[in-house]
Amino acid sequence: MKIAIAQLNPTVGDLQGNAQQILNAAHKAVETGCHLLLTTELALTGYPPRDLLMRPRFIQATTHQLQQLAETLPPQLAVLVGTVEPNPQGQQQGERSLYNSAALLHHGTIQQYFHKRLLPTYDVFDEDRYFEAGKESHFFQLTVDGITSKIGVTICEDLWNDEEFWGHQKYRCNPLQELAKQNVDFVVNLSASPYQAGKQKLRQAMLGHSAKRYQLPIIYVNQVGGNDDLIFDGSSFGLNRPGKVIQSLSAFQTDFAWVEWDQQQQDFQENGKNETIESIDQEIWLALVLGVKDYVQKCGFSQVILGLSGGIDSSLVAAIAAAAVGTENVLGVLMPSPYSSEHSIQDGLALAHNLGIQTQIIPIDGMMKSFDTALEPLFKNTEFGIAEENIQSRIRGTLLMGISNKFGHLLLSTGNKSEMAVGYCTLYGDMNGGLAVIADVPKTRVYSICRWLNHHNNREIIPENVLTKPASAELKPGQMDQDSLPPYEILDDILYRLVEQHESPQQIIAAGHEQTVVEKVVKLVMRAEFKRRQAPPGLKISDRAFGTGWRMPIAKIVSEI
Repeated sequence: MKIAIAQLNPTVGDLQGNAQQILNAAHKAVETGCHLLLTTELALTGYPPRDLLMRPRFIQATTHQLQQLAETLPPQLAVLVGTVEPNPQGQQQGERSLYNSAALLHHGTIQQYFHKRLLPTYDVFDEDRYFEAGKESHFFQLTVDGITSKIGVTICEDLWNDEEFWGHQKYRCNPLQELAKQNVDFVVNLSASPYQAGKQKLRQAMLGHSAKRYQLPIIYVNQVGGNDDLIFDGSSFGLNRPGKVIQSLSAFQTDFAWVEWDQQQQDFQENGKNETIESIDQEIWLALVLGVKDYVQKCGFSQVILGLSGGIDSSLVAAIAAAAVGTENVLGVLMPSPYSSEHSIQDGLALAHNLGIQTQIIPIDGMMKSFDTALEPLFKNTEFGIAEENIQSRIRGTLLMGISNKFGHLLLSTGNKSEMAVGYCTLYGDMNGGLAVIADVPKTRVYSICRWLNHHNNREIIPENVLTKPASAELKPGQMDQDSLPPYEILDDILYRLVEQHESPQQIIAAGHEQTVVEKVVKLVMRAEFKRRQAPPGLKISDRAFGTGWRMPIAKIVSEI
């Protein structure tokens, strides 16, 4: 038996387009002699559909599209499609009205449904808001050349509850264990598992442990593509009975492959490729390029705009944008003020030349004087400070939004995670935009990715001066980031411990950081929540991002964190 893996990139809500992707993969599966095709979690609706699931007409349209797909697919091919199924007893029994399901389509009909049992509610997940948990774990039987195989079906989180691997049980049941007791031949898993740096190693280690523990081969099929702030890396793979990877699909791109079931050996044959990524920097780069590309396309844009300051952050965002949408579709705008250094303009233009993107220079000194004149009656007898500095940023933000509105370009925000965490950014200024590309990338990682980019391409893309000069917002004479913040190496370690590891200030101090610095950083993080709430969506690449999985109150008094 040959089992095809369709690593798809669905668009949320595009039922017809997603169905066509599945149909195309089905024809390819038949051409390659496959008997079963696997798709990803909610492949028909796209993942995550969020509150679209609360619209009855959307559910009706999904059900209709699934039926049409069943009638259109090659009848000899069995296909597992990720979809939703209405729960007819939901309202009567006080249950959710939907199941997160896999539908088995074969011989022109919907033959069987399988319901996701473990519904995650942590981080970016909120599946209990929409779905009822499945009550039992099931399998189906498929006969090929007179030999019948029992195939267990799971959906994403269903395989994330091995107490031996984690050291504890996250949920009350273990679907894989239940399927092992039913003596299935192998297990398939339809997933939509969001990307975070280094997560693929965790997946393979976890599922490899489970395959070996239960002596059950596993095929893991993951969605690929960007949907809003989430990026899905694909990286689907198959494991044999000892837990060894016998097939792996590409990361960050659609792909198609198959595994072959050996009935005599009761295992998958080893016939796959091994995808390798050279470093975490490359992995994050590929994720961000995919995230920008899909966000632009799926939101109906074709061109992007950003402010080029000559600094490291805007340089990286420009490089990502150029790789995502093409150099001809990127406009970098330089907006020097009287406080801008000459090298900032030169560095921004050098970067644009290296990338081959278009540029426009709009000096803002005249606009700054107009604001000074307008505010002089109110600001007289006060000292120059943050308010005046931020006006510069807001002038730039207004200009960028004006160009965006005029020409229909998507404005990309260039702030990094370190700045977003402590509020070192200006509302309605540099925070303006439709997408915050590196909002989950710490400053130290920004430098690391830029150095990798130059090395990987064997040429200077990010100008050397951008990599070596001190970071500065250039909103007043001689300003440096470290006038207001600790060195980024220190700041980023404190933020990692606080935000991603949930360490207390006392634990961070015990790790070797100065008490006054830690207390300052914690205060800044807590105070900046109102800014983050108004920021554009940011692409998630870490375990804990300031996005849909971050639900911190704005108005609060915190004595212990």
